[in-house]
Amino acid sequence: MQLKSLLKYAIRFVFLQSLIFFTTVWYFDNFIFLSADHKFSIYLNLVEDRERFYSFVPIGWITIDALIFVLIFIFLIILYSTKFYTYVNELDFSYENRYLDDFFMLYLLWNSFIFTSLYVFRMTDLSRANLVIFSFLVPALLIFFRNSEIISILLGKSVSSENYISFNLDEASNYRNLRILAFRNDKLSLQITEKDLTNEVIRKVDKLNKSTDVNLVVIRLIKLKKLEPELEEYLVNLNKKVLIISDKELNFNTNFIFRLLEVSSQKIYYFNNDIQYGAKYILKRIFDIIISMLLIILFFPLFIASASIIFGRDSSPVVIKQSRIGLHGKMFGMYKFRTMYNNAHEQRDQLKSSSQEDSPLFKLDVDPRIIKGLGFLRKYSIDELPQLLNVIKGEMSLVGPRPLFAEDTEYFDKNYMRRLNVLPGMTGLLQINDRNTDDFRIWYKYDLEYIENWNLRLDVEILFKTLRAVFNRRNSGK
Repeated sequence: MQLKSLLKYAIRFVFLQSLIFFTTVWYFDNFIFLSADHKFSIYLNLVEDRERFYSFVPIGWITIDALIFVLIFIFLIILYSTKFYTYVNELDFSYENRYLDDFFMLYLLWNSFIFTSLYVFRMTDLSRANLVIFSFLVPALLIFFRNSEIISILLGKSVSSENYISFNLDEASNYRNLRILAFRNDKLSLQITEKDLTNEVIRKVDKLNKSTDVNLVVIRLIKLKKLEPELEEYLVNLNKKVLIISDKELNFNTNFIFRLLEVSSQKIYYFNNDIQYGAKYILKRIFDIIISMLLIILFFPLFIASASIIFGRDSSPVVIKQSRIGLHGKMFGMYKFRTMYNNAHEQRDQLKSSSQEDSPLFKLDVDPRIIKGLGFLRKYSIDELPQLLNVIKGEMSLVGPRPLFAEDTEYFDKNYMRRLNVLPGMTGLLQINDRNTDDFRIWYKYDLEYIENWNLRLDVEILFKTLRAVFNRRNSGK
């Protein structure tokens, strides 16, 4: 097993050990032991057993909490030695969701182990009603933290809400029962010749991604033994999940990481280059939610003051919602403090000639649609603060490429479409380097740089530099 995988398993093991241990100690102290005297009598049983059976253990180590720690450690070692708990294979054939079955399996394993241990170590006269509740508590924690799938659902990214597009995969194909397909939605299924595969895959995926969210691309091959270099490069750089089912063994033009599964003499190739997926997505979402909630509390007086000023200048609405393109092409409503007159967006086409030509960037040196006296809200990005609600909802991130209007995607080529495969952000590399540029090539440069180098540390650096940039604008008066 690779060092990276071992480290991931070790971190998860330590997390589960700590979580279950502290939960168990807290629950026993508050609900299982009937009194302090009751707990002390059980401690005396442990001391007596130590003298009879394991006197080599130092007396200072004999505590109820230490016993609970060791028991949980042993149980997790046993559990982690099985693939049942530690490994969920997306390429397995699945016909139904098995969360309930898995929960009861964990329930039986945990309770057979823990209640046997309680009997062996003479933990008697415990609160029976609360023990029944406890018997469900730990299996629930284990199933919840089993992998990133359930946590992702709670954070707004459900597998069942994801979509896929398939090429040459029959409607009745048994491969549609693969777990990776069974729990996702078939958004579009196309039949094309393998001769036209490269052009059609690129064209259809890009087109569909501009109108709806696509998370997975599935390709069925019959005769081909090798993808064209252009198609292979496109799929590898797509930042999505890709599944290729082939009758032949494929020879790839470049080296990249993929999984290979053989089913009935057919080859299944799977690779996932989604940079915000699984544990990475969870860490980013938790970071976004915590920081956003803190910022809302911190800037709440500014929210109230801004809303009052806007209402005083031009009545309601104070906050507007604009349709923007989000993760994987999904449309969402982006919140902003209204700094323009009502229906200002309808004048966009009329004023387009004054902006940068052939570019999605729409910037005017003097915009007649801005309400008099509210330019400072845009200057210091105060009008963007309501987007913290979009971040909490999971539609945006604190850091990422800025979300654009749906009509702007007509300018996206197959490379720039990659910007749709990460959460759009309130700020990004562009905003801290060249915020007021109207050169689309600079947007392109910074967006792809962020996508190719994304990590949580980079997000933190960008946030601090954003705060510094806003502070510098205030002091410079620009």
